[in-house]
Amino acid sequence: MRKLDRLGWTAGLTFKSFGVRFGVRSDDPRSLEHLTQYLPPGTREAAPGVVERLYSIRLGGEAGRGVRRFNLLYANHVRLARTTDAEELFERFESDLQLTVAEAARGRVFLHAGVVGWRGRAVLVPGRSFSGKTTLTAELVRAGATYYSDEYAVLDREGRVHPYAKPLSVRDEGGSTRQRKVAVEEFGGRGATKPLPVGLVVVSEYKGGGTHWRPRSLSMGRGSLALLEHAVPARTRPAEVLETLEKVVRGAIVLSGARGEAAEAARSILERAS
Repeated sequence: MRKLDRLGWTAGLTFKSFGVRFGVRSDDPRSLEHLTQYLPPGTREAAPGVVERLYSIRLGGEAGRGVRRFNLLYANHVRLARTTDAEELFERFESDLQLTVAEAARGRVFLHAGVVGWRGRAVLVPGRSFSGKTTLTAELVRAGATYYSDEYAVLDREGRVHPYAKPLSVRDEGGSTRQRKVAVEEFGGRGATKPLPVGLVVVSEYKGGGTHWRPRSLSMGRGSLALLEHAVPARTRPAEVLETLEKVVRGAIVLSGARGEAAEAARSILERAS
């Protein structure tokens, strides 16, 4: 860390997101302007002071004679990225920061899940990357549901879901891991503005091959375990997480089963959520 501190940083900012303080410093002030679009929803600039995580960004560019220098990203003293693609560096920053906030958020439990609102209740679709949750969330929005998030379900201590208003992260065709940000309005939808109690939890993954969604109901215990698998702070705050998830499943129906095409599943999900 002392070696990094001596590299001559020319610009820095402090932020706060869900109670988590983090700082960003760079050798190019323009990078700080650019990274604001990668911050978690609700992030605010904060007064300088002690932070829980410090990001250091050095932009590359031409080093002379056609040689390009690497773009470098550090979180505290650990290097997260070394790449000639600046966009890849900012995406890595976004991913690490979102996970940092999800793990340490004050008074909130973050689940990996897509979320929509439907007739006064929230529908949760827990799932990891490549599970199809963004595709299903987008189809639920197209079918008339209100968009909350395609990345995290943000739960308060009463088990209600709060909006995590970020653009949907849509993967390019062909199995690429790169994502592009798509505003919910492009799906004909609208973003949420207030928290909702959870009415339905859909534990499902895309199987394809003409699979039809024929789910089975899960008990409260099994429903809590299914959600616990996707709770980001499960290991660091187990008591708080379990208490919150119990409140979620107490007032919700939890359904589990493989699904086929997202459009067909979305219609069936909203019918069951009505």
